[in-house]
Amino acid sequence: MNLLQSIRTYQPYTMEEEREKQVILEFIEKSGNQILFRTSHFAHATATAMVFNEKKDKVLMIKHNIFDTWACVGGHADGEGNLLSVALKELQEETGVIAAVPYSQDILSLDILSVTAHYKRGEYVPNHLHINATFALIADEKLRLRIKEDENSDVAWIAIKDIESHCKEKEFVKVYKKIIEKIIY
Repeated sequence: MNLLQSIRTYQPYTMEEEREKQVILEFIEKSGNQILFRTSHFAHATATAMVFNEKKDKVLMIKHNIFDTWACVGGHADGEGNLLSVALKELQEETGVIAAVPYSQDILSLDILSVTAHYKRGEYVPNHLHINATFALIADEKLRLRIKEDENSDVAWIAIKDIESHCKEKEFVKVYKKIIEKIIY
């Protein structure tokens, strides 16, 4: 499913998500596929993989180098309109996990996330927005993990009850809580 189709079919969970969906659709309709590329300096599409273990009591997270916090894996669309494919690709690149099964083919959280200015590989990246789609995946927690040293310093299964104490980014914690509520409760 392409970006526009997947966002149009997304069923908002909250009033806030409904409004963000409207803003995202307006932005895409005005900017076209530009959102799929990082050349769109104001906002670009990203995908996140929130990977649960089979018991659904842990989530696979990375220790992000730039922002020095634990987070679910994810990354930029870089031209790919199928954001589930992006999430799966990022999971493999950042953790080595290739055997994850989508809980659903559908976006489980659609958010506009603020990214603070930072340096990446010596280049200044100004404040911008990520139009982010989060997907839930299931994987065996016994799978071998690996660190992608240029992006993260650790990879681990974090107990769901401990996510908030590991993740410093409150905006992301809010997204994770929404997904947990949809998957577990």
